[in-house]
Amino acid sequence: MAVLAFSLLVGGGGETMAGQAAEASLPDLAVRLASMTAVTGYEQRMVDSLLTLLPGAVRDRAGSAVVVLGGGDRRRLVACPVSEPGFVVGHVRADGWLTLRRAPGRVSPLVERQIEGQRVTVFGRRGALPGVVAVRSIHLTRGRGAPGESSFTLDSAYIDIGAASMAEVAAAGVAVLSPVALAKRAHRYGADLLAAPVAARRTACAALVLAARRAIAEQGMVPRGETVVVAFVVEQELLGRGLATLARARGPFAETVLVDGADGMPGTVVRGPDSTLAASWPRLGAVSRWSLGGRYAATAVETTTLGGADTLRAALARWIGGSR
Repeated sequence: MAVLAFSLLVGGGGETMAGQAAEASLPDLAVRLASMTAVTGYEQRMVDSLLTLLPGAVRDRAGSAVVVLGGGDRRRLVACPVSEPGFVVGHVRADGWLTLRRAPGRVSPLVERQIEGQRVTVFGRRGALPGVVAVRSIHLTRGRGAPGESSFTLDSAYIDIGAASMAEVAAAGVAVLSPVALAKRAHRYGADLLAAPVAARRTACAALVLAARRAIAEQGMVPRGETVVVAFVVEQELLGRGLATLARARGPFAETVLVDGADGMPGTVVRGPDSTLAASWPRLGAVSRWSLGGRYAATAVETTTLGGADTLRAALARWIGGSR
C-alpha cells in the first residue's frame, strides 16, 4: 500500500500544475498522505512527494519541504509536521529474522503493542518490503505465556520478511537501521471519515498543501509587504529540529502557525497559543497551534473527518492571504 501510494503521488512528476490540481482533491490527497510512511528521521520520501506537489518548493538543510510566497519584510510561517512514530531494524539474525528498536523521538507504548501479530512495512535500499510480526502460538501454548514472561514488548518482537538467512536479507536491501512501520491501509468510511495511523496529522498537512497550492497559483494572494513561508517539517518529535532550523535560517517571524493533528472530537479545529514553543524559539514570534481533531489517537485506526479538514484548508488560505 505504501509503495502504491508513493507511486501514485509522484509518478506524474512531469505533469503541468493544472493537471496536478485537477487530481489534488482534499479526500484523495488526504488518503495518499495517510497511506505513506515517514518514520522520524526517515521522512525523505514523504518530502520528495511534497516537493512535486508544490511548485517552487525546496528542501532545506534539515530536510523539510519549504516554499516562500511573497517578498515583503514582514515574515510569517505556517508549518505542518510530517514525521510519525515508528521503528528501525535493530539486528539481523542468522536465520533471516529481524529484531526492532525504537526510532528517534517519542514512541507511545500503545504504538508498540499494536504491532503484535500485524503486517508491517520495512523500507530497504531497494524499496518497501512487506513483513509480519511473529506471535507466540496460542495453540501450542494453550493460551498461556511462558513462566516469567510479561506481555508483548518491542524487545520480544521478531519480523519475518520471507528471508532464510542474513544474505537473503541483505539481497533484499534491508539492513540495520532500515525504518519499519505498521502497514498502512487508509480507509474512508461513513460520510466523510478517514481512518489511518496519524490520520489527523496527515489530513491537516493535506489541507495545508491545498491552501499553499492556491496561493502559488493566485499571484498576489499574500499581502504586499509580507512574506509567508509554508513548510512541511521533519523531526518534530526530536525537539522540533525542523522548525528550529526554519527559525534560524528563515526568521525572525512576526508569527507562526503550527498545523497538526490532536486527540479530540474528529474534524474539530482547535486554535490556541503555544507559549512553550514561542519561548523555546523566540525567532518564531507569536506561535499558535491549529489542531485537527482525531479520535483513537496513536492507533492504526486514528480517525478524523474530511469536512473538518476542508474547514481547516479554507482557514489556512485566509490566513496566508492576510486574514486573521
